[in-house]
Amino acid sequence: MLGLSQEKLGNALGVTFQQVQKYEKGANRIGASRLQAISKLLDAPPSYFFDGAPAALVGASPGFEEGARPFVPDMVTTAEGLQLNRSFAKIRDPKVRRRIVDLVFQVAESEAQWQSDQRESTP
Repeated sequence: MLGLSQEKLGNALGVTFQQVQKYEKGANRIGASRLQAISKLLDAPPSYFFDGAPAALVGASPGFEEGARPFVPDMVTTAEGLQLNRSFAKIRDPKVRRRIVDLVFQVAESEAQWQSDQRESTP
């Protein structure tokens, strides 16, 4: 996705590209410190590498009701979420950023209303 070869990643990590291949295929385990280094190099949260793993919320966190589903971590671990986040961060004008947030909110509200209408109209 970033156009970074296994060889370049390996060089940055101090390992061979063959070792990177083994990490990628799951043949070799990746330690926490190595995962952190890879995460930093690829500018992605470590959770990105656990695609499909359950994102359980342990205890209450700021911005979440207790027991609420952590939709933000789920979103940012997808390719689309990362792309959206990186692109949004490049927008410097706060008014433009606010308008984009408002737009996304309106689209999400419309989608939720549509889904609700569908459930109500289904016998």
